Amino acid sequence: MSNLEEGTGVAGDGRTYDPDGAHAFPDERVNEVLDFLEHDEEVTAYLQAQNVNPVARKRYNDHGAKHIRIVRNRALCLYDLLKRGNVSFNGASDHDGLEEADEAVIIALAATIHDIGHIVHRDSHAYYSIPLAADLLDRILPNFYDVPQAVRIKGETLHAILCHHTEEVPLTKEAGVVRVADALDMESGRSRIPYEEGGRGINTVSSQAIEKVCLRPGESKAVLVEIEMNNAAGVYQVDNLLKAKLRDSMLEDEIRIVAVNTHETDGQLVERIELD
Repeated sequence: MSNLEEGTGVAGDGRTYDPDGAHAFPDERVNEVLDFLEHDEEVTAYLQAQNVNPVARKRYNDHGAKHIRIVRNRALCLYDLLKRGNVSFNGASDHDGLEEADEAVIIALAATIHDIGHIVHRDSHAYYSIPLAADLLDRILPNFYDVPQAVRIKGETLHAILCHHTEEVPLTKEAGVVRVADALDMESGRSRIPYEEGGRGINTVSSQAIEKVCLRPGESKAVLVEIEMNNAAGVYQVDNLLKAKLRDSMLEDEIRIVAVNTHETDGQLVERIELD
């Protein structure tokens, strides 16, 4: 897929999903869906148009195609690591007629179109995304599923889209993956927390402090999220963004977060902060 973010994949730093890689889940179906989304004119148009309200009009952070690439990559890498850690998912398995292979499809679809409500308004965009995504899914899903399956996939995808908003509580781990992955787009000023352009407040300083976010297999938990920062102010970003999304995600017991301050003194790391 031509627009995948550069990276080394789950085997390395967990930043990029490689369709051709070895995965801990059945991947043929999701790879077919990803290929369809990549070449769909309407999906592409949404990802371009959804940046106008948040960026051009409200001077907020990027929510366009680049954000979607990052979130989708992180979501599928996170899902793969959780599956490697023997974490059970319930969005597909709760339904008759859906299979394990459909878990990744739900995650990929929701990660791709979770922000399309921005074309209506930045405020309450998660709620505007629902009817727009429903129409898209009605066209996309018949290419891969019969009617009963499509209805179930549609419902689970819409649930995951809605629950990327912290005001809503996920009822599935698939939705939890999308919710957490949305917060993992925080590197180099790409925070989801608003900041003042050119300002020096905590939102601005902390958003610039995050240098790299990596996903790795964990030891005490299935996944280690390691965040490299050049300033301890980055902890504010992690606390108020990532931890807020992790809370009530159904994945709290599966993900460990460690922030590493890479500002050097005599060649030594200043601190490694465990975020419970």
